[in-house]
Amino acid sequence: MTRPARSFLILLTSLLAATFVISPLALAADDAIEELNDEELFYIMGAAIADSLRNSYRPNEKERESLAKGVQDGLAGKGKQDPQKYQAQLTALTKERQDLIAKEEAAESKKFLDDAAGTKGAKVMDSGLIITEVKAGKGESPKPTDKVKVHYTGTLRNGDVFDSSVERGEPVTFPLNRVIPCWTEGVGMMKPGGKAKLICPSDIAYGDQGRPPQIPGGAALIFDVELLEVVAGP
Repeated sequence: MTRPARSFLILLTSLLAATFVISPLALAADDAIEELNDEELFYIMGAAIADSLRNSYRPNEKERESLAKGVQDGLAGKGKQDPQKYQAQLTALTKERQDLIAKEEAAESKKFLDDAAGTKGAKVMDSGLIITEVKAGKGESPKPTDKVKVHYTGTLRNGDVFDSSVERGEPVTFPLNRVIPCWTEGVGMMKPGGKAKLICPSDIAYGDQGRPPQIPGGAALIFDVELLEVVAGP
């Protein structure tokens, strides 16, 4: 699944926005978090932005040095170039890095998917979805037009969690035909009260585009899903 690369400035804006999204769980736990001074908070801000750029561009050592120098000059009001002037080149760089990351990730994900397909209890569907029933449910499976109420945890192949209703402490409800194809198919095979592991190749998840900075292009995704309830469609 190939999608056009976003322009550099749009991508950078989306990365910065995603970096500081605060989950309901984090808000609820604020009183248990150490109070930091402004300098410490700015350090966290800088590290988070750098982490987003590292995941999305994977710069080498010299490129990291240039990036750090650019940040320092920009903060000092000494930026030498207008990024708008070089928008075409920056966008080309963004696409080049996205394509490279997706290619590398797809190769590693293929190895992961091949191994996962051979695990006990795994079913491999024609779409490439690998589903393993963890707990059998009862009743009717949801139709694509139904709404489902679920708890889930999504991880990358290395085990990093990128999203979790379990960690937020609140299940989510959504129309089954409004999510990635892997979910429409996989959750559609479950029954209320059931639990399953869905392993999704990138082409039925977020494709070569991914969802930077959390999900790289070409990434296979793992979801541990509990189907709590099926709500009939409209």
